[in-house]
Amino acid sequence: MEIDFSRIKVIGLDADDTLWVNETYFRDTEEKFASLLEGYETKNRIDQELFKTEIRNLDHYGYGVKGFVLSMVESALEISNGRIPAKTIAEILELGKTMLEQPVELLDGVKEVLDNLQKKYRLIVLTKGDLLDQERKLERSGLSEYFHHVEVLSDKKEENYLHLLRHLDIDVEDFLMIGNSLKSDVLPLLKIGAQAVHVPFHTTWQHEEAKVKEGEFGYLKINRLSDILEYLK
Repeated sequence: MEIDFSRIKVIGLDADDTLWVNETYFRDTEEKFASLLEGYETKNRIDQELFKTEIRNLDHYGYGVKGFVLSMVESALEISNGRIPAKTIAEILELGKTMLEQPVELLDGVKEVLDNLQKKYRLIVLTKGDLLDQERKLERSGLSEYFHHVEVLSDKKEENYLHLLRHLDIDVEDFLMIGNSLKSDVLPLLKIGAQAVHVPFHTTWQHEEAKVKEGEFGYLKINRLSDILEYLK
């Protein structure tokens, strides 16, 4: 669907799975976690229990690798009825460190898009997760120079966006958000009167899935980030 972007002055971009690969590492780690616990439960049950623990812990730990690791440890203790060996706990912690040390893999066309957009628009990063990890990834990405502001939010709900836009003195009508999550990067923006573009990633965390009827909301869906250059010139 085409949207009138003529008023847009500021563009916010999600980071994980919009600028660089992220969710793939979580899914790979879940597979390894299930292998560590295969003597206690089926893979399907382990996946279910880990997801329930993650959701239960969001209010305590927020989003990101560190909270994910703590949830894996908690799930391992629950699934094993406290019988999990210390050696396996150490292996779970090592899985988390491996995730944090992953090189930043930019998605196709990211630098080309930022090169073009920065000539006309003010660009900001709006992501959620662990502050230290997100700052580290941005530094490793080599993309810092493109952005006027970087914000790591505790969550991406309407009130979070409104508070930030007010703080940065940005009118909602002048703002466009681009991201891979309908739930976090698109729907909250539309509800506060801003514009949004959805760029799906091939893997989506279950918690970020949102069912939307076609035509129910006015947003643009593109296949890859570089497609936005057809609309923002």
